[in-house]
Amino acid sequence: MKRRVWIAAVASAASLWMAHGVAHADQVEAIKKKGELVVGVLGTDEPMSFIDPKTRELVGYDVDLGRAVAEKLGVKPVFKQITIAARIPELQQGHIDLLAASLTHNKEREAQIDFSLTTFVTGTKVLVRKNSGINDVPELAGKRVVTAKGSSMEVNMRKAVPTANIITFDTSPQAFVALQQGKAVGYVNEDASLARSLNQIGDKRNDYKILPTNLATEPLALGIKKGEANLKKVVDEALRELEASGKAEALYEQWFGQQSALKMPKREFKIETDKID
Repeated sequence: MKRRVWIAAVASAASLWMAHGVAHADQVEAIKKKGELVVGVLGTDEPMSFIDPKTRELVGYDVDLGRAVAEKLGVKPVFKQITIAARIPELQQGHIDLLAASLTHNKEREAQIDFSLTTFVTGTKVLVRKNSGINDVPELAGKRVVTAKGSSMEVNMRKAVPTANIITFDTSPQAFVALQQGKAVGYVNEDASLARSLNQIGDKRNDYKILPTNLATEPLALGIKKGEANLKKVVDEALRELEASGKAEALYEQWFGQQSALKMPKREFKIETDKID
């Protein structure tokens, strides 16, 4: 009788191990089995990810990185548009396999998810109207400032100017419209996104200026479900291959550099590490 109880206990333990151990560690095989990699993207953050007005397809820097990972896995990339606030919950709940959504890698988020090698480095700044009388970030104390809900920009602004009245929107474009409508004095976003927003408004861009102080310099990366070491290994290998082949540099030039509408300076980073300060 005792022997039967012992065998049953061992079988039960083995079953739990299979459910929580092997299944958990085998996301790569699960992705290959279904034949697709579901990639979460914003779709509202040109040139990271946005909908091409001609083709109605999702395109951009993050989208191309997602495609590279899918190619490495030998599966079809499927892009799912998500909001900034829903990025991490969507990944944690298994609704997506990979986050390619303008995602800042920071220490706080490391407790929630894992990160790939750094794929982009950006600065967080504030855009204001030239006639606002605001010349630098500290002068935003007590003023209304807009940004995207659940973003690192919101966190950085609160740290920089605790007394600022921060109003958040579901997307960055919505926040920028609020600035244009005079509903706020400042608009917080990454420098590349601010450059894009100014390009989109043509000659009216001359009515605005970017304040000189950097709220933060942020590494962006792809997000991976916590503990999925096998998937992280594949993702990082795909990114290292992009860097080694020169394709990473070409993607930067296409979406941010002199070939793009943004015409940002030459890339000063490489895709080579997942370490952050």
